Amino acid sequence: MELSTKAKITWCPGCPNATILVAYRNAITELVNEGKLNVENLVSAAGIGCHGKITDYLNTNTFEALHGRVVSSATGIKMANPNLNVVTFTGDGDSLSEGFTHLLHAAERNVGISVFLHNNETFALTTGQATFLSPKGFKGPSTPAGSVDEPMNPLHIMLAMGATFVARTYALNIPGTKNIMKAAMQHKGFAFVEIIQPCITYFDTREHYNSSTEWLPEDFPRTDLSAAINKVREIKEKTTLGIFYQVQKPTFEEKI
Repeated sequence: MELSTKAKITWCPGCPNATILVAYRNAITELVNEGKLNVENLVSAAGIGCHGKITDYLNTNTFEALHGRVVSSATGIKMANPNLNVVTFTGDGDSLSEGFTHLLHAAERNVGISVFLHNNETFALTTGQATFLSPKGFKGPSTPAGSVDEPMNPLHIMLAMGATFVARTYALNIPGTKNIMKAAMQHKGFAFVEIIQPCITYFDTREHYNSSTEWLPEDFPRTDLSAAINKVREIKEKTTLGIFYQVQKPTFEEKI
């Protein structure tokens, strides 16, 4: 099974988007070999931003959406054919600015799609402006004196909106990202995965995250919403990775 294409990869050399691509290809390969996925029924969709080039490098069914509209487009694809496994790639600018309401409604409805949000904490494609996930004090073309906004907590928002699978991983941990992707793709319902993805050109946080991440303990109660909310709201030196919440509920397409 050949998942690569002939398209030249044009991300900045060393960009963690490439490691997300590798993790996703590995996840697909393993799921197919395990008999859990038919690649002909897989749709890989992407929005606008640096992340959006990922569909150029994937030999799967792909869809490129308008800016901020990838989640609503993926919802339409899933509704048209509920047998498809729909995976959506988006960015912190794409779905937490332009497409924020689409993301909220898809989570609340429990649409059966996987949303992989590349979080580089900046609008990298348009040269490094602040997004709603940029840290307070972030300096860029739109905030030369430093951003005055506190960053959103996307996992907390997704839990509050009713997402039935909520997780976080780090792009430079390829095996860990692959495993989270596999779990999300097999989940029946709305799966949201925040992927920490440093922008090596405009906001290089690799040194920080390489030494400041930790995984949830194996015995974490993943069906306990209150425990998940408390964990994602924790303020501490290390960023926690793993699956915070996973439950089964009727999906939007089933109810329709």
